Amino acid sequence: MTVSPIAPAQYSLWQLTRYFLRLGALGFGGPVALVGYMHRDLVERRGWIAEADYKEGLALAQIAPGPLAAQLAIYLGYVHYRVLGATAAGFAFVLPSFLMVLALGWAYQAFGGLPWMQAVFYGVGAAVIGIMAISAHKLATKNLKSDRLLWAIFAVLALVTIVTQSEIAWLFITAGLLVWLARCRPRPSPGALGAALPLPLLPAVADPGLLLQLTVFFAKAGAFVFGSGLAIVPFLYGGIVTEHHWLTDKQFVDAVAVAMITPGPVVITTGFIGYLVAGLPGACLAALATFLPCYLITVLAAPHFKKHGKRPGLMAFVDGITAAAIGAIAGSVVVLAQRSLTDLPTALLAIATAALLWRLKKLPEPIIVAAAALLGVALFPLTHHF
Repeated sequence: MTVSPIAPAQYSLWQLTRYFLRLGALGFGGPVALVGYMHRDLVERRGWIAEADYKEGLALAQIAPGPLAAQLAIYLGYVHYRVLGATAAGFAFVLPSFLMVLALGWAYQAFGGLPWMQAVFYGVGAAVIGIMAISAHKLATKNLKSDRLLWAIFAVLALVTIVTQSEIAWLFITAGLLVWLARCRPRPSPGALGAALPLPLLPAVADPGLLLQLTVFFAKAGAFVFGSGLAIVPFLYGGIVTEHHWLTDKQFVDAVAVAMITPGPVVITTGFIGYLVAGLPGACLAALATFLPCYLITVLAAPHFKKHGKRPGLMAFVDGITAAAIGAIAGSVVVLAQRSLTDLPTALLAIATAALLWRLKKLPEPIIVAAAALLGVALFPLTHHF
């Protein structure tokens, strides 16, 4: 079966790089919102990326280990500009938030903690739930349409995510196989399916001592943890606090808060943690070790997705994984809402954010996040008595 060639790019490499720099600097809401922004901006508004290419990238990001949003950014960069585009998109997406957590890490050590973060996150965390809910709704209605099997997979994965408060990788693959079986009554195609199941990368190697321990640990986090920041947090806690005792419980909670109040990928908190443990070298190695495995896995797997992506069997497999991914994303909205909406003001703020985005579809999210941060600073002292 011949595969139609990719249409020429309607944008320059610099335009794509500039977009991901902006998304990395202003994209709040974690992986759920970020993958929604990419679809809205690159597929719907600009028309730079085809719907099929986006779905393939989302499926690969879900079944491969590493941070979801960063993997999707790398894949979308690969679509028209191959390795150079993947490298530029991934670097541009991660760089702004990495510089922010470096600055926050310096301030944290210089001033003995960041107590103001509680007040800011009180407002921002609630608004982010509203942003995430709208993003999940758009992804579901756009991709699942009226297919009952896809909606059933969506519902099951959402429920499992809510109950277990984690993302279970083998369920994504099972969903893909289920749709493949339902649509193709299969004649096995090992080559096409094999391309959709990339193997994890081995951890990177660095200098001796503490930096070596940091690099190996964060390489494991990047290479062997599936899903979004929701999935990686328990892994990080077990290694950083319980096993190595690099941070205290309070410092780890502050590190997670930093990731949530900064734009870009949630997993960038590894840079903040690395800075607290070993300064600038620790921050650079921790971030590099976290993101390098997913970059290599995505770049190595992308050609197979492009080559086999139009085959009916693989298209069915991708549709199943996409439905599972969106279900897990919707479930994670509920899980995060349980942690962020702690009282009536935060619940009302989340509802108001969702309502605003529903009515004013072009309202920039950074404006909402900034307003929510100010509301948090104003309301937090009134709702929390010390």
